[in-house]
Amino acid sequence: MNTAASAAVRQYFTSIRSALAGLELFLGDRNSPLYRNTVVGEVIVPYLARLKSSIACWENRIGFVERFRISRAESGFPVFQNVLELENDRQSAEKRLASIPPADALREEMADFILRQKAFPEALQARMAERLYLEQIGKGDIFSPFILPETIRVAVNPKTMRPYYVVSWGAFDGTQTLPMVYMATIEDSSEKIVEMLVTRDGKLNPDIEIPLPVGGLLNPELASRFDDFASKNSAYSLTPVTIATNLDKDFPELHPKQLRRIVLGPFYSAGITENNARINDILSKVRKTENAWLLTWTVQEVFSKAERPAERGFWSSTPAQEEFHIDTDNLEAARMGVSSYEKHALVPHDAYQALYAAGEAGEVFGDYKVHVISGNQVVSEV
Repeated sequence: MNTAASAAVRQYFTSIRSALAGLELFLGDRNSPLYRNTVVGEVIVPYLARLKSSIACWENRIGFVERFRISRAESGFPVFQNVLELENDRQSAEKRLASIPPADALREEMADFILRQKAFPEALQARMAERLYLEQIGKGDIFSPFILPETIRVAVNPKTMRPYYVVSWGAFDGTQTLPMVYMATIEDSSEKIVEMLVTRDGKLNPDIEIPLPVGGLLNPELASRFDDFASKNSAYSLTPVTIATNLDKDFPELHPKQLRRIVLGPFYSAGITENNARINDILSKVRKTENAWLLTWTVQEVFSKAERPAERGFWSSTPAQEEFHIDTDNLEAARMGVSSYEKHALVPHDAYQALYAAGEAGEVFGDYKVHVISGNQVVSEV
């Protein structure tokens, strides 16, 4: 990798690490808009940790593999091939680690090489980078192409006397190169589950211990099918209303009341990404390169406005069906297939000042909710 390319890669990792740390800071604030009256902030945190782990793995990986590509003209995130390579390496990490000397032995060898050869031990440095990479990736907490669902909340709807679950899962879209987090609130009318979890007065049965989070859907009879459904219905090209409708059709016992999709990106980094010439031009004027970035994300939501009851006839029967609300008065919401949506932008104070000074802040941010990082604080709704 030539010097210019190497410097650009270093700058990219510096800025994306800074952006994800900023998002973590924002999510850690209990007063942030994603925490008020919702579990969205809490749900995103473990997926953000996975994304940070993937970034750290890629950074170690370029120490011994020169090939690394990002989606410069679109999402600003690493291309899908990199995501697949991490997943493949994760599966072979243990075997490959066995063939590399321990870290201490490598350090001794490097020191010895420097003393004897009076040169930098590049080959040994690459081995060390590979060892660090494999150790980290072996832990398995990376942002995989698909992250299996887990149940993170259980409660009872006293009106319907059904238990409901909040289930989350993750996906890295290969076409748009965007990491996404899904969360769904689903009622379960399965007789066995209702009998087991719901008391006569419409409360959650206190005698049943549920060690949350639970891997997969809480209903064991549907868990495997639900995993399969989520893996096949998590593409960015599918609108949230399409996913919710498919879920409603495929599982007569499950009643999706709300589905949220959090789409991370695009990410803009001065001198690296080409996804918006105007933004990139202004960001390039920011003095410190670690502050020359802008991270955006979108929270999409579709909810059920009513449930059409099941019909049982002599010859045929129709299961209960949800009626999802789409805000047809809002063209963007109708295009997205959602009841509502929120666009967010996170930007360092230096970069925000540059955009503001250029008179571009209003044009760039438009309908985004803006969050500005200043030191260890995030100021929202600028």
